[in-house]
Amino acid sequence: MFEGPFDLLLFFIERDELDIHDIPIFRITTEFVGYLKQLEQLNIEVASDFILTAATLMRIKAKMLLPRVEKDEEGNEIDPREELVQHLLEYKKYKSAVPDLSQMEDQRMAQENRGNIHQELQQIANANHFEYELQDLSLYKIMRVFEKVMTRFEEEQNRPKHTVIQYPYTIEGQRDVILGMVQQRNRVAFSKLIEEFPDKIGMIFNFLAILDMLQLNLVGLEVGEGFNDFFITEAVGQATQVTQLLVE
Repeated sequence: MFEGPFDLLLFFIERDELDIHDIPIFRITTEFVGYLKQLEQLNIEVASDFILTAATLMRIKAKMLLPRVEKDEEGNEIDPREELVQHLLEYKKYKSAVPDLSQMEDQRMAQENRGNIHQELQQIANANHFEYELQDLSLYKIMRVFEKVMTRFEEEQNRPKHTVIQYPYTIEGQRDVILGMVQQRNRVAFSKLIEEFPDKIGMIFNFLAILDMLQLNLVGLEVGEGFNDFFITEAVGQATQVTQLLVE
């Protein structure tokens, strides 16, 4: 249904009449990831550019959760969403030109050039940077064309290729795991979470899940001795009831 990840983002923004210059990143990220999960349930292969955009949204969301503020050389605060907004505005500008280009293409396809066929074939050959003649073909010319084709093939094969690895973690899933551990033990040390999920990606998702829960007031923190560790504790007051409902 959508030509690319930016097309999907623009659909969410236009549907909900959101300000493209002030995108609610938490809401957009949730809807974008939810759409990808629906594709997976339908056994539809998710393109790598959709997965890359989802990772970019998660990175922006993580930056907005952190209390540290990035500033430019002039001391002005840098909005983590700025680069995404610029890409969306650029995509929207080109997308608006597509109907006009399609109409021009249809008009051009309805036309037919009149003239010398041999001259037109020579112009096509010159435009593609190789020699091509319908008459007087020789083995030498065929071998030259074959050599250029093989050179192009090797160049295509040697281009850098990027592989996107999807890890079995989500912030929502790790949040449920941590809330369950806190509910059972009253408090959990962050070092214990590292033992449970020793890989780097697992630690990152656990840390982001803790930041998310702190913002929602679902858990509390206690700093350990020497500031080398900290403990995740149960929330106090009304947030305790919310935490209990999420765990159940």
